[in-house]
Amino acid sequence: MSKRRRAVPDRVRVALALCGAGVLIGVAVAPAQAAEVSYATHCVPPAGVGLDPVDGTTKVEITAPATAKVGDEVEVVWKFVQAASKNPDLIDIGENQVKPTGTLKAAGAQSADIAMAGPQENPPIPKGGDMVLSDMKGTLKLTTAGEVTLTPDAYTVTAYGTDTKCTPSAAVPTAATINVAAGDGSSPTPTTSEEPSGSASPTSSASEEPSGSASPTASATESDSGQTDFQGEVVDIPYTCKSPIGEQKATSTIQINAKKDGGNYGLTVQFKKSPMNSPANIPKDSIKPSMEVVLGGADKGSVHVEGPTNAEDIKAGDPIEIPDMTGTYKPGATGESTLSPGVLTIKALGTTTTCNPDSTSVSLKLDTTKQEGGAAGGSSTGGDSSSGGLAATGSEDHGALKALGLVAGTAVLLGAAVFTFLPGRRRV
Repeated sequence: MSKRRRAVPDRVRVALALCGAGVLIGVAVAPAQAAEVSYATHCVPPAGVGLDPVDGTTKVEITAPATAKVGDEVEVVWKFVQAASKNPDLIDIGENQVKPTGTLKAAGAQSADIAMAGPQENPPIPKGGDMVLSDMKGTLKLTTAGEVTLTPDAYTVTAYGTDTKCTPSAAVPTAATINVAAGDGSSPTPTTSEEPSGSASPTSSASEEPSGSASPTASATESDSGQTDFQGEVVDIPYTCKSPIGEQKATSTIQINAKKDGGNYGLTVQFKKSPMNSPANIPKDSIKPSMEVVLGGADKGSVHVEGPTNAEDIKAGDPIEIPDMTGTYKPGATGESTLSPGVLTIKALGTTTTCNPDSTSVSLKLDTTKQEGGAAGGSSTGGDSSSGGLAATGSEDHGALKALGLVAGTAVLLGAAVFTFLPGRRRV
């Protein structure tokens, strides 16, 4: 009796093991197949970026069940083995900024357009680095017995709110075939997914140039602490901005204020009106401006001021607000010195835009006393010109210039540069 009681659990264990094996066998009935194809691709960058359509080669791997039966809903995976080009030498693409969508064509026993989409996931992609696109997935409900072929078709790459649309420019080979067996006799109505349509590329819209208005007279008020506050006049400055994709013009309304601290002055440069609306979605901490305030009158030279990076995401179509820029002015001469807005330098995600004033106007006049080591023909930087966490790139004509932010054209690059095709260049 004792031995029989011990034998029962053994048989149970064997039965359970066989049952488990049967389950595993059932899962493996429809093994997956993966096939890789390459095809010529014609891609159109976002509108308004000044880039012509370009051609390249796309290489993808399609994974789908080798066999299935009518009534099954199967998942298909589209893996980008090779994008049509590397990231061009325009911008660094931040982490999780690129999202692919596309269409996979089903033909043969059943015809359908399978909507494919991948998550907005990518590692940081430096300028000149390999484009990395996430895997796209889609599903197909099988309705008819026979061979169903799967062929890659058009796809869209969305980055920073702009779309680059890519379509095959030659016949595309079949990437996978599903052998569909008859099911239980019922044949559901075919389900056809609409081809995903990329959103219209946003276009940049510059704000209207501000009309001339009466400028307040610069004034000074004595504070209880002994410091003197000076308020400058509001002036309209026309800028010509040069970016990696050309030139654009924008008029900015600017005011320079000062607070006296001993013999020095803390400067605050304010933009009273946004120079433009953002043509793309811009993540926080991506842009930051700096300026060289031009000295005149008794003093000569410039004062470097800069602002913080954007604290919040900027949505496409929203005004790009330039934050207050600050710096310290150490006078290099005694007498009446003037301060005028000068060169505005901007960096956004690795790109640099330099805006030179077509003409400038005096915003503030100060009665200054010469300080040792003051401007007098040089640059009075005063503060920490390395703040902000963004590397300086681009023009160094003024020495203290730190490229930061985004004005009148640089934002357009954020999406446009993501997929500029370079024929003949392939990932390894």
